[in-house]
Amino acid sequence: MATRYGFFVDGFNLYHALQADKSLRRYKWLDLKKLCSLFLPKTAEVSLVNYFTAYTIWDQEKVRRHKTYVAALEATGVDTILGKFKWKQRKCRKCLQTYETYEEKQTDVNIAIEVFRASMKNKFDQAIIVSGDSDLIPSIRAARSAFPTKKFGLIIPIFRRAEDLKQSVHFHQKMKRKHLESSQFVDVINLPDGTQLQRPSSWK
Repeated sequence: MATRYGFFVDGFNLYHALQADKSLRRYKWLDLKKLCSLFLPKTAEVSLVNYFTAYTIWDQEKVRRHKTYVAALEATGVDTILGKFKWKQRKCRKCLQTYETYEEKQTDVNIAIEVFRASMKNKFDQAIIVSGDSDLIPSIRAARSAFPTKKFGLIIPIFRRAEDLKQSVHFHQKMKRKHLESSQFVDVINLPDGTQLQRPSSWK
């Protein structure tokens, strides 16, 4: 019987890894299900892919692009779990003036909840978290303790280190450019209802 793998993708951690290097920004039109499969043995089964993200409500053009991408993912069977942004006051270290900005909330908690939910429902044999965020360490340790028969792994987004996070899992792998290149959606996706989803021009 094939080993079932469940994937939990930290959308913003992956996005910021791509955004940090100009040469990687053209890989944002990323087929996550295909990407995940590249890290598995050929006999393995991808039993679920959960994508955790939030919409940047202050920029409608970004929201439009993001929703197009989410629709593309969901057309392949990926489940989207949405968090949200909240206002937060920060202080400039140089001028000491306070200013308001947005901060993404709920992703860490949502990942923890979905890992536990999927574990309890026995939806996977091994879970793989796609992230480099060390804030996930307590959740991973708790899941390992609660479900000792399951394995928990990590795919580290390109150019991230995540040394502490590596210590919390049974195994880890590193995302490379070749994985991104091999996991791009076609430029135009035709859905069964006739809808067309087009790669944003700024993602080329």
